[in-house]
Amino acid sequence: MTSRINLTFLGTGDSVPTDRRNHPGILLDFDGEHILFDCGEGTQRQFRKAHINPSSVTRIFISHWHGDHILGLPGLLQTLSLTGHQKTLKIYGPKNSKLYLYRMLESFAFVDKFLIELVEVTKPGIVVDEKDFRIEAEMMEHGTPCLAYKFIKKGHRRIDKNKLSKYKIKEGKHLANLKEGKDITYDGKKYKAKDLIYEDEDVSVSIVMDTKFNNKIIPFVKESDVLIIECTFGNDLVEKAIDHKHMTSKQVGEISKKAKVKKTYLTHISSRYETNLNQILDEVKKVFKNVELAKELGSIDV
Repeated sequence: MTSRINLTFLGTGDSVPTDRRNHPGILLDFDGEHILFDCGEGTQRQFRKAHINPSSVTRIFISHWHGDHILGLPGLLQTLSLTGHQKTLKIYGPKNSKLYLYRMLESFAFVDKFLIELVEVTKPGIVVDEKDFRIEAEMMEHGTPCLAYKFIKKGHRRIDKNKLSKYKIKEGKHLANLKEGKDITYDGKKYKAKDLIYEDEDVSVSIVMDTKFNNKIIPFVKESDVLIIECTFGNDLVEKAIDHKHMTSKQVGEISKKAKVKKTYLTHISSRYETNLNQILDEVKKVFKNVELAKELGSIDV
C-alpha cells in the first residue's frame, strides 16, 4: 500500500476574511512531510481547529507576499519557537522573499530557537526533488512576484505480490533484479519482469493562487489529479478581475477543461459572494463539471 496525499484547507477566503472563511492556507501531508502553502493571518489557530499540531510543519511555500497570504507567518514562527521546534524550517518563496522575511522578523521580538532556511524561487522548474516526491514552480502574473506550485508524488516500479504468490516465488536477492525491471530465473524457471511488476503513475496536486489569467497556467497544471485554484470573481465582475489581476469563474472553468484536470477545488473567493458561494460554483460548472468549493477546514485524500 502506498502513501496517500492528504490535503486540509486551512483557509479559503480572499483578502477580506469572513466569519466562516479564513485567509488562504493549504496543508499537504505526505509520508512524514507536512507542507504548508501560504500562511494567512490566523493560520495557526486554524491548525488548532483542524486538530493538527502546527509544530509538525516541515516546509512552507509562499505564493507571494501580499498580506492575506503571509500575515500568519510571525505568529506561526513564534509558536514553533516557543513550543520547542528544533528542526530547520525550510521556507520557499518568490523573488525578494529573503528581504521580506528579514523585515518581518525584525519588526517584533522574535524568539529565535531554530534555524530557518529560505529559498528564493526565481525561475520556473523543480524546486524540491526527493525520492518519493518533487515540487515544481511556475511564475504567475499578479503585479508582484508570484508563484504557482505543483506537488508530484512520483510513480515507482513495484512488484506484484499476488503474482509472486501465484507462481510461488519467495523473497530473496532475485527480487532486487525485478525492481530494476530485469527478468529473473527462479527455481530453474525463467520469468519476465513485465509479468511480475507494475508501474505506479505520478499523482499531482497543483496550487494556483492569486494571478490573472495567463498562458502559463494550462500547461503547468495539465492533467493534474487535483487543481486548487483561486476563483476570486464571478462572471459579473470581469473588469474588476482584470484591474486586480485575479481570475473569473469562467476562466477557471476553461483552465480546468483545457488542462484536462481530474478534479478542481475553488478557493480565494471574494467575500462579496459569502452569502452566495454557489453562484461561483455554478458558473464554473457551466464549463467544467468536476468541481467543488474548497471547504473551510475540510480534508481530502488524493
